[in-house]
Amino acid sequence: MANKILTAILVLLIIWLQYQIWYGEHGRNENIQNNLEQKSIALLQIEIIDQISQNKQLTSQNEKLEKEVWMLRNRPEILEEKAREQIGLIKKDEVFYRIIPKEQ
Repeated sequence: MANKILTAILVLLIIWLQYQIWYGEHGRNENIQNNLEQKSIALLQIEIIDQISQNKQLTSQNEKLEKEVWMLRNRPEILEEKAREQIGLIKKDEVFYRIIPKEQ
């Protein structure tokens, strides 16, 4: 009889310990949840760093474009140079020569 009671107590103790390991405070499920939260925080931090880098690149690009717009508005020779390069502007009484390099 004492043997059955001791066996029952041990079985209940094992069941209780298993419950604590899996579902109790600081159990396996809570640790898994904490790990997932830490990983998601790390991923968000990486995304934030990437976004900051992208913002810096775009800011730099915007500054270059603002300078170019300022120069096109305030320096006519720059505007003329761009027109000659990009759309082939030729003034009156000018002769246009295109030099085609030989193929090697």
